Amino acid sequence: MTELAPPVDIIVVPRAHDVGGFEVRRALPAREKQMVGPFIFLDRIGPGRLEPGHGLDVRPHPHIGLATITYLHQGQIMHRDSTGVRQAIDPGEVNWMTAGRGIVHSERTDAPLRATGQTMSGFQSWMALPKTEEERAPSFEHQPVSALPFIEDKGVALRLIAGTGWGQVSPTSTLWPLFYADAVLAPGAVVPLDAEHEERAAFIAEGSIEVGGVAHEQGRLLIFRAGDALALRAGPLGARLLLLGGAVMDGPRHIFWNFVSSSHERIEAAKADWAARRFPLVPGDEEEYIPLPENRKIRAESRPDSRNE
Repeated sequence: MTELAPPVDIIVVPRAHDVGGFEVRRALPAREKQMVGPFIFLDRIGPGRLEPGHGLDVRPHPHIGLATITYLHQGQIMHRDSTGVRQAIDPGEVNWMTAGRGIVHSERTDAPLRATGQTMSGFQSWMALPKTEEERAPSFEHQPVSALPFIEDKGVALRLIAGTGWGQVSPTSTLWPLFYADAVLAPGAVVPLDAEHEERAAFIAEGSIEVGGVAHEQGRLLIFRAGDALALRAGPLGARLLLLGGAVMDGPRHIFWNFVSSSHERIEAAKADWAARRFPLVPGDEEEYIPLPENRKIRAESRPDSRNE
């Protein structure tokens, strides 16, 4: 009898970082796995409390070659960028920023919430752009909660943030086959994860789940074996999951700081442009910026799984 391989291929334990005065835990890129579909960066924001008089202050900084989304469960962040957008990020909404050939943005707490304090919880993700779209014009897209597909069935409440899945299509303008969903599960409820997409993962934001008879606790990124239809069952206290993945990217990516590209030379050019202050300014947030990091090397990112090369 052939023994079946476990459905969970890799378990990533995120690393803690400080971002703008608030702790986040980084799940991607990881030593075990650099990408899942187009997802090349995943930070768990909080959960944590910003006390009265304190706020998030991520000063203006640049991006190229990627799209970003900050998806919140709790709290609010004020986004400003060099295209002139000023948009509050509230829980459950999509605020999708496509960097393309270059964008600068900041993420801060506005004065009223800074005065009262707030609890913050959520995720920030980066998706690599396909090679043909890496130099597209920068843009920003906002989708309210009401525009996103929502499925509620047998103890599962699932919102499709972007891409396709569970028979639904999100209106978010993606450039590569992917899925991105927020799922809340009652105790014992099951969310299916079929084999529609090549690369699939789940971050356990709250509670615990069981996959293939094995229990997994919160704060872990589970990366699943390709090709299996899966059932993710919530533990006795229920669960909240961020479900993500997509098609394998069209080749390796290099990553340096906030820059992602299929070209090492393009990243070097972006570094020189930021150091020389040739990127555009952020209207309403022109005074501060994050300097180019020193003594940091460009990492050559492999495909999501080197066995797929």
